[in-house]
Amino acid sequence: MSGNREPLEIERKFLISMPDRARLDAEAREKWKIRQVYLSGRPEQGSRRVRRVRCGGAEHWYYSEKIRLSDMTRIEREREITAEEAETLLEERDAAKRPIEKTRWRIPYGGRLLEVDVFPFWKRQAFCEVELPGEDADYALPPYLRVLREVSGEHRYDNNNLAREIPAEEAEEDA
Repeated sequence: MSGNREPLEIERKFLISMPDRARLDAEAREKWKIRQVYLSGRPEQGSRRVRRVRCGGAEHWYYSEKIRLSDMTRIEREREITAEEAETLLEERDAAKRPIEKTRWRIPYGGRLLEVDVFPFWKRQAFCEVELPGEDADYALPPYLRVLREVSGEHRYDNNNLAREIPAEEAEEDA
């Protein structure tokens, strides 16, 4: 067995109808206000970002590097940094990408952690991500979230790509 394993982020991502925010507030363990800025770098090295998270009056800064391994799995190296470190890193901002702002509700459900992200640029849709221990792990989504479709393998819905181009909202089919 190898001793040093890379930290993995394994998740499935769903495009959902805009959820009821009051219901999210009631169900969530935490509600975060997030602003993330992507840094320049070479695509083969993955993406780099600085993220500011505001929650309950506190502010935290994080530096992250992500390298895609599959549609659901990435190597994710993340560490908390100081505001001063963030300011220095932000000098490496990728000018071709806009900052991403979103509100995230972290919701425990069915033994998993769900993250529901609502963006200011969409009025009718949002994302729900479910964190998993493996790509084939079981999961369930609550009935109050209306799934439009899974977008785990659609790179245009990666936050890194949303910073460059925002896809138009999708039309909902009648249920």
